[in-house]
Amino acid sequence: MDRRQFLIAAPLAAPLATSLAAPALAQSRREMVIVSTWPRDYPGLGLSAQRLGGEIEAQTGGRLKVSYFAAGERVGAFDAFDAVAAGDAQAYIGAEGYWRGKHPGFPFFQTVPMGLTCTEMVAWADHLGGQALWDDLAAEYGLKGLFCGGTGVSMGGWFNKEINSVTDFQGLRFRVPGLASDVFSRLGASPASLPPGQIYESLASGVVDGAEWVGPWADYALKLHEAARYYYAPGLHEPGGMVSMGINAAWWAALPAGDRAVIETLCAAETTRLLAEYDAQNGVYLDKLITEHGVELRTYPEEVAGAFAEAAAEVYAEISEHDARAAAILDSFFAARERLGRWKSVSEAAYLRLRAAALGG
Repeated sequence: MDRRQFLIAAPLAAPLATSLAAPALAQSRREMVIVSTWPRDYPGLGLSAQRLGGEIEAQTGGRLKVSYFAAGERVGAFDAFDAVAAGDAQAYIGAEGYWRGKHPGFPFFQTVPMGLTCTEMVAWADHLGGQALWDDLAAEYGLKGLFCGGTGVSMGGWFNKEINSVTDFQGLRFRVPGLASDVFSRLGASPASLPPGQIYESLASGVVDGAEWVGPWADYALKLHEAARYYYAPGLHEPGGMVSMGINAAWWAALPAGDRAVIETLCAAETTRLLAEYDAQNGVYLDKLITEHGVELRTYPEEVAGAFAEAAAEVYAEISEHDARAAAILDSFFAARERLGRWKSVSEAAYLRLRAAALGG
């Protein structure tokens, strides 16, 4: 073929190349079904999960076709773990504390009583050995875990009576999940684990006498202020609520390295974004609860905090004897708490205390 014939023929090859590329692109797409423990369109947690799913599809250029299902739309909130482990979905977004029945080490990758704050949790996972321990635990169930959100220090809970001493927990039916339920049980309460969608109805109808959820922004959305009068702080049981994405390990291993990197980056970004969002909104909604709805804000007495810490220590002693994996997680977690706590006490905590005193509030 001479040069003139080549130039005439060349344009005819373009449509052929396009038609051959389309099936190849289709074959490279993977389905990513995400199931969640949160209600659809729920402020904060729910919207964050939906946002993350959309970002994953967009930032992979459609190579991952994401289908997101809120709690109850495909599986129940507490069935998400099993669905992903079995490969019926590729990932869940939820709270690792919900899986304490699988292994008592899981709650340490969400939040535990008298534990780490959100920024401390990230420091532990990323720099002090926490992620490796999480990977080891999750792999036993065919999963890979990543942080994908944070809600900050939780509030202590909603009650229709004041909590003036530890004895006020005697016989109290209290909605609380995770390891905190064991701690409250040791204080005499009767814990109940309820998904978010059932908290308001249970509190309003008297099925439970008290309930904790997250904080002012999230609690306002559930209208918990319409079901209880007293709002206690701080959340001794939940000092740093982390949100996680649990991914089917086989599916994760088969992903191209670039797509795994995209998911890891987006999960880290959403962790920072959601934590900042909660910080921004909690103050706004706390004011609304107090000034517009007459909610009475209370602080747990030091007696309660002390008893809570003692009960938590007893629970942790039992967990450490569960198996070698649990012992390793606890050893690492509490070593991190000591190291991080020393720094926080002379930096952030000291600054906030002096700032409040200097500004008169």
